[in-house]
Amino acid sequence: MAQQRRMQGQPMIIMGDDAQRVKDRDAQEHNISAARAVADAVRSTLGPKGMDKMLVDSMGDVTITNDGVTILQEMDIDNPTAEMIVEVAETQEDEAGDGTTTAVAIAGELLKNAEDLLERDIHPTAIIKGYNLASEYARSQVDEVSIDVDPNDEDLIRAVAETSMTGKGTEVDKELLSGLIYEAVNQVAIEADDGSIVVDAENINLETQTGRGVSESELLKGAVIDKDPVNDNMPKEVEDARVLLLNEAVEVEETEADTQVSIDNPDQLQQFLDQEEKQLKEKVQQIVDTGANVVFCQKGIDDMAQHYLAKEGILAVRRTKKSDIQFLKNVLDTTIVTDLDSASEADIGTGSVRRDAADDLFYVEGDGEYAHGVTLLIRGATDHVVDEIERGVTDALDVSAQTLSDGRVLPGGGAIEVEIADRLRSYADSVEGREQLAVEAFADALELVPRVLAENAGLDSIDTLVDLRAAHESGDQNAGLNVLTNEIVDTYDAGIVEPAHAKEQALSSATEAANLVLKIDDIISAGDLSTDKGDDEGGAPGGAGGMGGMGGMGGMM
Repeated sequence: MAQQRRMQGQPMIIMGDDAQRVKDRDAQEHNISAARAVADAVRSTLGPKGMDKMLVDSMGDVTITNDGVTILQEMDIDNPTAEMIVEVAETQEDEAGDGTTTAVAIAGELLKNAEDLLERDIHPTAIIKGYNLASEYARSQVDEVSIDVDPNDEDLIRAVAETSMTGKGTEVDKELLSGLIYEAVNQVAIEADDGSIVVDAENINLETQTGRGVSESELLKGAVIDKDPVNDNMPKEVEDARVLLLNEAVEVEETEADTQVSIDNPDQLQQFLDQEEKQLKEKVQQIVDTGANVVFCQKGIDDMAQHYLAKEGILAVRRTKKSDIQFLKNVLDTTIVTDLDSASEADIGTGSVRRDAADDLFYVEGDGEYAHGVTLLIRGATDHVVDEIERGVTDALDVSAQTLSDGRVLPGGGAIEVEIADRLRSYADSVEGREQLAVEAFADALELVPRVLAENAGLDSIDTLVDLRAAHESGDQNAGLNVLTNEIVDTYDAGIVEPAHAKEQALSSATEAANLVLKIDDIISAGDLSTDKGDDEGGAPGGAGGMGGMGGMGGMM
């Protein structure tokens, strides 16, 4: 008992010497600072006039982009709270294909407004409940404001694609690219039994090529393979192609165990070489027996096997990318052979293979009843240009497919955010308790989108927001900012439209991430944990450097 009394009033040590702990308001401030630093890193990229980021990795490779998810994935972020916000962008990209910057920016603004409520002694539980109520109501209003899409409305679907691409290096040629995207999506869209449209995006392949202008981009039926024939004596084109897709090396089989062969005289060496040649001849004969006159091999083809294939008049391509082989499977409606011993005529796909000498590309088309697949060939002057255009086109393809499948669009240019914010403030009057303040804070956070759009376009964000609010209060729910003309317009009529599904996903992801951060009141770190916020208000990158730092984010902003 005496020992027990001596311990009373003394702290019990349960963590190691290097462990650190931050509790209550300090923990909340730390987490909010880290999350806001991520949001601040991408907000300047939002909209058609958003700026680009140059990202240089540890190997010196450079990426120039304003795509939110690319920026966050390429940055060396080493902070667990910040990584949770990065997950918002990744989820948005996976589920909706676009709107990553919007989702992250709204999450950051929700946390900023939550910090103000915390300073007013409002409990995090009340804020979380209010945010959940606001998010649910906002998503219901998105559906109410949305406009139904006719699958045959080419102008509207192309407008969705152009809105997504604008600001991503495609402005000059966005009409051409949106037309190609519309054609591509329509060629792989099918009508389900219930009348809905299903877009099989896996049957759209993107290929890039440098050295030519973006205006020379084109949509091709079938696949494009950027490879050369393995032998100059092989045919370059095969109109009546019988194609074998092979995932087995056409080479001498190696033993599983390390072996050594002792050769005492030249005859033994010749016997050894003859055996290898026989083995290769057998493999080539197996290919010939299938009836194939074109082979796309995912693995290697021995030089001697190349010679025999050329003698048989077979066009062969080796080291074909796995993704290309998978796409060719759809294009030719065939199978991929992994064992030549079991290959047969049933494994052959039919179509045509032609060679573009100028581009050094193979164009492969299938002619079977179920053969399907198109390739969007994106061209550009340099690698950096092509990479950024590819990112923009990928997002545009995703949102176009989503629009066809979901069947709803929204007015863009910040119109939907201002409209929902206005409706949320009216809804807040029906919410009891302190949750009402959280609903109003949620409405304020949504208006970050038009404010940032205006800032990035060099406009006064306050004046723009006042004008937008006035337009919506007068009943114009489609009023948004056209940053190309710096005017408040009916964005639906102006062709500035966004997919409804992407907006719903952004609201859901941002809310859940913000609530997850707010619910943490204790941080226990096994290593060094710094909680210095730095001199910047609201937790600039210097403040987010605790728990490992933001890995060089400070230098970017």
